Amino acid sequence: MVRCAWANGDPEYRRYHDEEWGRPLRDDERLFEKLCLEGFQAGLSWITILRRRPAFRAAFNGFDVDRVAAMTAADVERLLGDAAIIRHRGKIEAAIGNARVTQNLGEGLGELIWSFAPPARATRPRELGDVPAITPESTALSKELRSRGYRFVGPTTMYALMQSAGLVDDHFAGCHRAS
Repeated sequence: MVRCAWANGDPEYRRYHDEEWGRPLRDDERLFEKLCLEGFQAGLSWITILRRRPAFRAAFNGFDVDRVAAMTAADVERLLGDAAIIRHRGKIEAAIGNARVTQNLGEGLGELIWSFAPPARATRPRELGDVPAITPESTALSKELRSRGYRFVGPTTMYALMQSAGLVDDHFAGCHRAS
C-alpha cells in the first residue's frame, strides 16, 4: 500500500496516517485535543506525542474542555510530575488557559478554525519539500487565536493542525489516501 513517505516507518505513524491524518474533523472537543497536542509537540517530534497520546488523554480528562478549564495550580504541579506526558509548565498552563478561552468562544472552536480553511490545492505534493511549513491561512488563524488569548498556536503549529484536521489535504501524489 502506497503512503505518504513520512508514514512508512513507525507502525504508529502508519496507523495515524491511514486512520486519522487529513480526515475532516469539526468536533469541538477533538479539535481542542489536537490544538493542545500540536502545542505540546512544538520543538519535539510528532511520534513522541502520538506515543504519549493515551497518557495525555488520561492526564487532561479526555480533553473535555470544561474539565481541563477547571484544572488548578495543584493539577499543574501534579502534571509536572507525570513522566508519561511532556512536563513543560508553559505548555501545561497553555492547555488549561486555552480550555478557558474555548469555553468563552461565541462560536464553537470548529467553526472558528474552519473559517480559516484555504482553498483546495491545485496539485498534490510529491515530496515533503512540496509541503509548506506555514501559509497565509495558518498565519491568520494563529493571529486570530492569539488575539483571543490562546497560547502555543504559532503559524507552523496551526498549519500542522490544519493538516491533521483535514482543512488541507497534503497527502502525497500516489498515496492511497489521496482523494
